[in-house]
Amino acid sequence: MHIPDGLLPLPVALAGIGVACSAAWLSLHKIKQRKDPREDIPKAALLTAAFFTASLIHIPVPPASAHLMLNGLLGALLGWFAFPAILLGLLFQAVMFGHGGFLTLGINAVIIGCPAIAGYQIFHLRRRGSPGPKKSTLFAFLAGFVTVLLSIFLFAAIVVGNISPHMNAEAEKTALVALMLSHTPLAVIEGAVTALAVSFLQRVKPDLIEGI
Repeated sequence: MHIPDGLLPLPVALAGIGVACSAAWLSLHKIKQRKDPREDIPKAALLTAAFFTASLIHIPVPPASAHLMLNGLLGALLGWFAFPAILLGLLFQAVMFGHGGFLTLGINAVIIGCPAIAGYQIFHLRRRGSPGPKKSTLFAFLAGFVTVLLSIFLFAAIVVGNISPHMNAEAEKTALVALMLSHTPLAVIEGAVTALAVSFLQRVKPDLIEGI
């Protein structure tokens, strides 16, 4: 799901940087409104490391392979911290492993980070009505599942809408369909991982999710 440098026109890449900066500013603004803005920094650091490492674990899903994104998990457990955490993780991935690129860092942050904020909003819906462990687990699954689908949609929309005329459009679209098919089962896996993590934390450390 990482778009490398050179695939998108420069204006699109710059627009992505602008959107990512706006999303990061909004996230930090929301964090500063908390009673203790620094309270979740250790948790954010831990999950940023998990997000960074997840890109190294490839799952063979014919006709291609995929890796965990964990943006739903970060959204559910970090709230507004999720976008800055993902942005930082993507930066380290680009620097250390060449995943993505520097000009497309903003676009990649939008593709993965913005759905994480949506995942946070979905998980937050568990507070409506009667709360309970099963309800939290269900909304955690939905957060993980929907965020991956949103990332797939954003990735496809951006790539298809900006295919270079010098490339074979049909071949690119075929490859894109294969990539989307390989990542669709991943949405179910991500939902299950997020649900299991939330279910576990509810038993051993419920205060980690009470403020989300």
